[in-house]
Amino acid sequence: MDDRDIIKLYLARDEEAIAETQRKYGRYCHYVALRITGSEQDAEELVNDACLRAWNTIPPHDPESLKAYVGMLTRRLAVNRLEENTAAKRSGHAAAPLEELSECLPDNAEGNLPESVALRDSLDRFVKALSRRDRRVFLQRYWYACPVAEVAADCGMTVSHVTVVLLRLRKKLKAHLEKEGFSP
Repeated sequence: MDDRDIIKLYLARDEEAIAETQRKYGRYCHYVALRITGSEQDAEELVNDACLRAWNTIPPHDPESLKAYVGMLTRRLAVNRLEENTAAKRSGHAAAPLEELSECLPDNAEGNLPESVALRDSLDRFVKALSRRDRRVFLQRYWYACPVAEVAADCGMTVSHVTVVLLRLRKKLKAHLEKEGFSP
């Protein structure tokens, strides 16, 4: 079943949409959640939560890409879970990438829907403008929360080279966002 067919099930309020979403994108969402939370149990729970969130948000949303949509929902839920777990334990392996980006991103975009949509669109433009290598490094570190050593091994680079690339990318991102009217 393709994405459009699954989205039509959501729009028709057919509960089979959830099962089809889990069948098609459950492993992907599990990977996203596991990379961020580091917990198999949390990842399984977050996949279910993301599918429920998709059920509750389609309609009114009608996403172009179901994979991107449920991936985004999963990632948001995983980051929230990580923040909860980190607050409880005061540690967390995926907190570092989020802290790295905090110097670039505006503080107040989350609470203001138009501003958060504009920020998302600006980030999309930034990522799309990157070279293939830089995009891969950026997404692995900041979307999937991979450790720098893992990014380096996957990209055939040294850890120090990846660290320098990430530093440069954060500087580029900060300049890009400031140029588009966002200030950290």
